[in-house]
Amino acid sequence: MKHKRFMKIPVIPFALLSIAVFPFVGWSQTAIEIATEFENQKIAAMEKYIVDNPSAKDVDQAYSILVNAQMAMNKMEAVLDILDKRYSLAPKGEKAVLGTLIGEISRPYIEISSQIGEKDRGKKFVNQLKADLAPHPESAQINGFIDQIAADLYVPGVGDTMNLTFKATSGQEVDVAAMKGKVILIDFWATWCGPCIQEMPNVIAAYEEYHDKGFEVIGISLDDDLAALEKFMAANGMVWPQYFDGKSWGNELAGEYGIKGIPATFLIGKEGKIVATNLRGNELEMAIKHELGL
Repeated sequence: MKHKRFMKIPVIPFALLSIAVFPFVGWSQTAIEIATEFENQKIAAMEKYIVDNPSAKDVDQAYSILVNAQMAMNKMEAVLDILDKRYSLAPKGEKAVLGTLIGEISRPYIEISSQIGEKDRGKKFVNQLKADLAPHPESAQINGFIDQIAADLYVPGVGDTMNLTFKATSGQEVDVAAMKGKVILIDFWATWCGPCIQEMPNVIAAYEEYHDKGFEVIGISLDDDLAALEKFMAANGMVWPQYFDGKSWGNELAGEYGIKGIPATFLIGKEGKIVATNLRGNELEMAIKHELGL
């Protein structure tokens, strides 16, 4: 009986086999370095494709791929620039494809603008978006949704100003811009808000302690019952001015400043700019003393 003869296969060291099979992998690179290299290649390829094929049917898809690649690289300014280009190409008005225009372009644009401190750019975009969608038959509902996702653009932060002007429930005219030199706490609250009521003794104590030294409080009430508000203020010795329009969560000043939860407080320093937000208890008193130079 004849036996088949088998060819002897030489043993190749694994290291050499790795080089032969995976020549493109640099083993000295980290995972992040490899990913970054490929994202950069993707970005370069997509940018070249868009330049070479500006009228291609899939140019918006190329922009979308480019957005994702830049986001992976955490280049958010570049993402906004690309989203601007996508927005310019997207149909508007009655022809708008809302899933794309709102979901893929506008929402990330607004959220990124807020996250990276480009609030003015985001607000300008929101105004343009609303104007472009005005002819759409569902523009009212769309605007409501846009206002929800854009709320953070309008929430004041440290370094911002709050130019509040209104007539208080007492009849007093209030103008925050005219109160430079004072340390002011702007307090968005309501009598039906448990956490607001829990924190109020600290606000009252701070007012009583530091009012004569230049500390003021301005309340923005989200109540809808003026009588109940005035009863609570009288019972607790809250003699500072209060804004009230009876609209609860529809409160106009709360809407203007993107307030989505209360209590929301903003401490304004002597120069008229916000120096801290949402301070509680001892932190509030310490900040007031610091700003007053005590």
